[in-house]
Amino acid sequence: LLGSVLRFRVSAALRDGRMSATQLCRTCLDRIQETRCLNAYITVTEDLAMRQALEADGRLSMGKPLGPLDGIPFSVKDNFCTKSIETTCGSRMLRGYRPPFHATVVQKLLDQGAVLLGKTNLDEFAMGAGSTDSVFGPVRNPWSYATPYCTYHSEGKDPESDWVITGGSSGGSAASVASLSSFLSLGSDTGGSTRNPGSLCGVVALKPTYGLLSRHGLIPLVNSMDVPGILTRNVQDAATVLGVLQGQDEKDSTTVSVPDSPASLPEDLDIRDVCVGIPKEYHAPGLSADTLAQWDRVAGMFEQAGARVMEVSLPHTQHSIVCYHVLCCSEVASNMARFDGLQYGHRSEVDSSTEALYATTRHEGFNDVVRRRVLSGNYFLLKQSHERYFVKAQQVRRLIAEDFWRVFRAGVDVLLTPTTLGDAARYADFIQEDNRTRSAQEDVFTQPVNMAGLPAVTVPTALSSRGLPIGLQLIGQTLQDRKLLTVAQWMEQRLDFPIICFHDDTQGQDGQTGSRERMQFRIIKDNTKSHAVIK
Repeated sequence: LLGSVLRFRVSAALRDGRMSATQLCRTCLDRIQETRCLNAYITVTEDLAMRQALEADGRLSMGKPLGPLDGIPFSVKDNFCTKSIETTCGSRMLRGYRPPFHATVVQKLLDQGAVLLGKTNLDEFAMGAGSTDSVFGPVRNPWSYATPYCTYHSEGKDPESDWVITGGSSGGSAASVASLSSFLSLGSDTGGSTRNPGSLCGVVALKPTYGLLSRHGLIPLVNSMDVPGILTRNVQDAATVLGVLQGQDEKDSTTVSVPDSPASLPEDLDIRDVCVGIPKEYHAPGLSADTLAQWDRVAGMFEQAGARVMEVSLPHTQHSIVCYHVLCCSEVASNMARFDGLQYGHRSEVDSSTEALYATTRHEGFNDVVRRRVLSGNYFLLKQSHERYFVKAQQVRRLIAEDFWRVFRAGVDVLLTPTTLGDAARYADFIQEDNRTRSAQEDVFTQPVNMAGLPAVTVPTALSSRGLPIGLQLIGQTLQDRKLLTVAQWMEQRLDFPIICFHDDTQGQDGQTGSRERMQFRIIKDNTKSHAVIK
């Protein structure tokens, strides 16, 4: 069924009766089971999903859909609150916590008739760059089992031990979209946590302008940088979801109002009117040859089509990762203070004193990554350290933002950069370094955007020499998300990135039936990808 879905617009197919929402939901739930080796989901809400799909079928049969997302299956990163559905943040600290309300962005999707499949895996409290530090175990990249990578490492290597990471911290969300078990997923993006896994898993990942989407119900990591992110299979889907989710929310004072605009992106972009900036500081140490080649190729593609491509300078980029670390840890220390074992979540059995209860609860509930960030943040906020670290980092943050504003005022419409240094690392290699080092490496191109509050989108570009996805990032001006996505769609339509498909037969290469447990994905060139949208 999903193979058929990719040949026409899903929303239109549901409205025309060519398929039912319950069929679509059932297929996605089956796909979740078939790909459970990926560990993409923490909670699967099967009964709820089928009930919502049945309700969607009733509306669709009467010709009264709630919107373009009615009947469309989606997943949600497990740091968004979902009413009466366990919300864990991938941590022992919140195991068993069932919020009494939905996050605003989740509620907006449900109000449109979208079907909630489940909650996706993540680094504990979204602190990581690999989705490897969850209490529920690491997430595996679907491309680990796709033909190109399997062919690359076939000689003398075991696919079960040679799999690659998804990137983090929204790795479960990216894997759910890449493995075709959901049509869209909500992630969170604090320093690249949506765009990083989007790039490594070969899906579109949008980080909207800060304030465009409500953060109400998103369990906070860094309040001044957190943004709900959108992961989809193509750019038009991301634009459709953005149109549903954006706007002011009385429960979040940082949200802004936006003028109404059509959800569909224009197909007739004159790329000759677009100026693309190439930041010279993003030629960072460790940038892979494959990523550099794709960066040059796409820049040349813009130039050959008539766009103005120019090198620009963002001089304070070199300080951004250190600045981000200080500010991130400082806000983490503040936000994690609420988890004390008294109000909700894990509570230690050691209660000899209030101090002992606090200390043991937090030691048992948090992993090493969270504890280290809390300790670092509290140090940065000490009276004797505040001016030297926190205040100085805020000043540098302003300089980083001003670098972007200066470039955009000079006439640049979008910036084209890498998203990550290279393709996905093998899990066995990734865990050789500590979380702090890996986060600094993987977020080097993404976190400046969060400090400036700008929109950015990752578009899958090509497969590396190892057969794994490489994505490039487009950065836009504040509240110019629609323009950014229009350029991204133009770019997407010319790149012909392949998608993962599945063997439809139930007979493996060894001739044995019932091989769905060890089913290997394969990829195809999707010549109709521009039509595989939910609008």
